Amino acid sequence: MAYDDYLKAQKLALKAYKSKTLQGSYPYLPVLDEILSHVHIEREENLGTINIPAKQVIGTSSAGRTQAFAYNFMPLLNYGSEFSVKWSLLYDAQIQEGIHTPIKVYEFLNKYYVIEGNKRTSVLKYVGSPTIPAEVIRKVPRLTEDKNIQIYYEFMDFYKNTKINYVVFSEKGSYQKLCQYVGKGADEQWTEDDRMNFSSFHVAFYGAYKAMGGNEIKGITDDDALLFYLSLYPYSESGDKLTSEIKKDLSKIWTEIKTLGEEEPVELLTVPNTETSMIKKMQSPKVHKVAFVYDVKPSESDWIYGQEMGRKHIIDAFHGDIDAKAFIATPYEDDEEILRKLCEEGYDIIFAIAPMFVRACIKVAPLYPNTKILNCSLNSPHASIRTYGIRIYEGKLLLGMLAASLSEKDDIGYLADYPIYGVIPGINAFALGARIINPRARVHLQWSTMENCRSDEYFLQHGISMISSQNMISPTKEDRALGLYHLSDKGTKNIATTVYQWGAFYEELINSIMRGSWKTDTTKEPKALNYWWGLSANVLDVILGSSVPDNTKRLINFLKGSIANGSFPVFSGILYDTEHNLRCGENETLAPEDVMMMDWLIEGIVGEIPTIDQLSDHAKDLVRLRGLKQTLSDQERSLV
Repeated sequence: MAYDDYLKAQKLALKAYKSKTLQGSYPYLPVLDEILSHVHIEREENLGTINIPAKQVIGTSSAGRTQAFAYNFMPLLNYGSEFSVKWSLLYDAQIQEGIHTPIKVYEFLNKYYVIEGNKRTSVLKYVGSPTIPAEVIRKVPRLTEDKNIQIYYEFMDFYKNTKINYVVFSEKGSYQKLCQYVGKGADEQWTEDDRMNFSSFHVAFYGAYKAMGGNEIKGITDDDALLFYLSLYPYSESGDKLTSEIKKDLSKIWTEIKTLGEEEPVELLTVPNTETSMIKKMQSPKVHKVAFVYDVKPSESDWIYGQEMGRKHIIDAFHGDIDAKAFIATPYEDDEEILRKLCEEGYDIIFAIAPMFVRACIKVAPLYPNTKILNCSLNSPHASIRTYGIRIYEGKLLLGMLAASLSEKDDIGYLADYPIYGVIPGINAFALGARIINPRARVHLQWSTMENCRSDEYFLQHGISMISSQNMISPTKEDRALGLYHLSDKGTKNIATTVYQWGAFYEELINSIMRGSWKTDTTKEPKALNYWWGLSANVLDVILGSSVPDNTKRLINFLKGSIANGSFPVFSGILYDTEHNLRCGENETLAPEDVMMMDWLIEGIVGEIPTIDQLSDHAKDLVRLRGLKQTLSDQERSLV
């Protein structure tokens, strides 16, 4: 019996050896001594005798007999050697009564390297034992900027409170996020019941994940997928689920799980797809019912008011052939229920306007493949839904140029709202435009969402009269402080503004769907797709007031056309940030992805990106969801 099993184990070893050799990789066990030759070990900690996860025992402490094993710990030496005899005796002992003598290991970066007991480890891995008893000595590296070491330090804090060593993440902040999902504070001790309950859930999840083919997904760990699952299916509801129940849940979000492993999960579509082949035309879906889901009434929000104007445009543009209705939902409360109801009622397209609706969209979309669900947000890496936004920075560049040309001073003001992705490019483009006209221009940045914001007072105190502000028309009040305006003791006077053409955006998006482009817009599956359109798609415009000189109007209109046709890229050539770090080279142009993800301010801006504790309460929820990471506290940043 031991003879047959040794040969089977050797066969597994040879297969693994060949696979690694063909890949040009080292086919034997990793050696900790070699790994640590360039690592500064700060201290050692004796963890005592504990059960360690077999899958995390990956190597040996010293070179010794490392080449007796393939990298999967299966034996390479031929049967009949002294090595094979000892391996076979250990196998018999395991089958008859079990191996109880602990091995000795070093732990480093949440992986284990055997000091004594390589053959015991090999046998236990061969029989599929999930854990191995071991005497463990932890080697703690010095904390550096290395991502893996920072994750390890987070793991050590997690282990101190939980005594759980089988959870492995690939991203910083994941251990804190897991504690939050389980309902535990970051520094709260777990009880024995807590550990047993979580272990039971973990085993059930892993069984479902493995059955779905999770082991074939590259780029993420099993626990990365578990964490995403818990973000949609709360632990309080899922902790007692059976493997079969979790598998059903996973089947609904499997496309999302696979997207987690993508290096670049988000694909940007910067111009509408206008191609229509005869085959596409014959297969193109008709759109009859469109739903707009808001988080507040249009009368209560300038942003939603603009979307409502877009909805009404749709009704007119399609001459009543499309029924476009508005609905109100509360994020995290009844949004999932309302989305399901709309899908059941046969809506072809749902535009979920608030970024906070993302979670509900992800859970509902896979259940209703005939309904296309889109969320108005940027950089959402979710393949089951699509997201969209407008490239406001293109218009802001032109307003910056206009501000500098009309200002008698070098100091210009900018009033921003939320420190989230997509807003920073607008600030930077405005400053860039101003400095194209006046290289000495300084753009003073203020934030309307900061607690106790007194922007007008600040601008007046600093003698700033030319200011860029919000672009949205209010449904309830007349406001001359719109777009680019002039501020004085006598009040404000509007100069120019960028206008979001949401009606044109939705019209073109619906038309593109009816042309059959929904399935052909993506170049790779699974892939999250963000529609990010601008001047070239006629979804953005710059309106100039009567006070703008005619020659200046000609220049702005010429440059507007140049940006639209692609001959004048906004972020190109030498660009420095406020700390004089080079962000773009002389002959370079920033990629759309780099523009969308901007988290730095360009040279010439006076001010900074606020942290979340500086914001008013109403702004914090959105910033926690879509804010730049540097705006968040250490704990909140870990949960993004």
